[in-house]
Order: sequence, then C-alpha cells, then structure tokens
Amino acid sequence: MSLTNTKSPPSKLCLLHHMVKGEIYDGLARVKRRLDGKTLQYVAKKNYAVPDTPACMKAIELVRDCSPEFLLNHGFRSYAFGVAMSHKVKKNYDKEVLFLGSIMHDLGLTKEHDHGGTFECDGAKSAYNFAISQGIEIPKAELIHEMVALHDSIGVAQAHEPEVALIHYGAGLDVAALWHKDIHPKTLTEIVTTYPRLDFAEAFILLLKDQLKRKPESYMKTLIELGFYEKMLAVNF
Repeated sequence: MSLTNTKSPPSKLCLLHHMVKGEIYDGLARVKRRLDGKTLQYVAKKNYAVPDTPACMKAIELVRDCSPEFLLNHGFRSYAFGVAMSHKVKKNYDKEVLFLGSIMHDLGLTKEHDHGGTFECDGAKSAYNFAISQGIEIPKAELIHEMVALHDSIGVAQAHEPEVALIHYGAGLDVAALWHKDIHPKTLTEIVTTYPRLDFAEAFILLLKDQLKRKPESYMKTLIELGFYEKMLAVNF
C-alpha cells in the first residue's frame, strides 16, 4: 500500500467541488433509501463496544496518556459513529482496525506526537509505529496509517477502504454534524451520552488554531478558511 506522508491544503475550488459532489451523492442515496422503503436502523451499544483485544486496550492507554479527555472521547465517538454508519460503505470491515485508527486519529494534535508536519501525517506515523509494536500485520498497520492520514480528506477518504471511509464519516459527524441524517437519532444520542462531548468544539478549535499558527500550510487551512470553525460551533448534539 502506498502511504500518505504529506498533505498540502487543497484549493478552495477543489474542496468546494468535492463537498458539493458529496452532498449530491449522499442526497440521492437518502432519496433511494426512502423510495426503497428502508429506514435507518437503530444500532445498540453492544455493536460499537470497544473490541476486546490487547492492541485496543493499549491504544486507549496510549491516547489517554497524552490527550485531554475531550480528545479521547472524540476518538471513542468517531469509532461508534463509524460503526453506526457502516451501511454507507456496504462492505465488510475490520472492527479492530477501525477502532485503532479511530481512537488514534488525532494523535498528531498532541505534544508527544507532533513532529512539525501537518497533524494528520504526524499522527499517522505514530499510529503505524504503535500498530507494528503490537504485532499488527503490516497490511493492517498500513491501513491504520491511511485512516489517520486521510480521516479529514473530503472527496478522497470515501473512495478508499471501508475503514478509511468510516473514520471519515464518524469523525466528520462528530466534529461538524456531517452525515447526521445517516444515523438513527437514538443511536446518536446514546453515543454522545456514553462519551460526553465536554465542550469539544471550543477546545478542539483551540488546538487547530495552534496548529495553523505554527504550521500555516497545514491541510486544514482551506477548510477553516471556508468557515469550518463556525460549523463546529453550530453542532447541537
């Protein structure tokens, strides 16, 4: 697998193109769902329970040791939301891999895993090294790397492996309420109750502002210029 080791901020035109294209695609999928008489399925807590493997337990410990609680909970919610929206990928996926990539996807925002590059790629390197240290097979470790590196890549993540798409959907829902129409309301409420937001938007924005100040060409630059902070603050669940 070819790994993503650098990410430059996309142009506004390119990003807007991907966003509009995605909204049209998702809108058509929802219309088809209604026409087919299908409804969103409630997903119970047991379905997004943390996989009981040594690597998952160690990953939680790793993230907890270097992250504030609001960021740790964001990782848990991103995983749970991804599982709850697995109907969007229509493919089998590896729950352990999905959890490992989800819980570690923001490692690059922590002091210990900030190596001076755009945070997605910094975190991806740390997540890959962790996976290898836990005996995870190289193909799966590479997939975890790509989950972290591409989790916020609009128009790109959806076209990759299901685990990459699902962390993109899960994190996007949690950060900016994207795809909130693709999850059962009761499931969403239960996930947020289980893993409280803890003033997530305000705290996360401070981390991003620090990143942009120190790394003005970070990948998130374009999204923020297009009003991403305001979208985060408007989340009401």
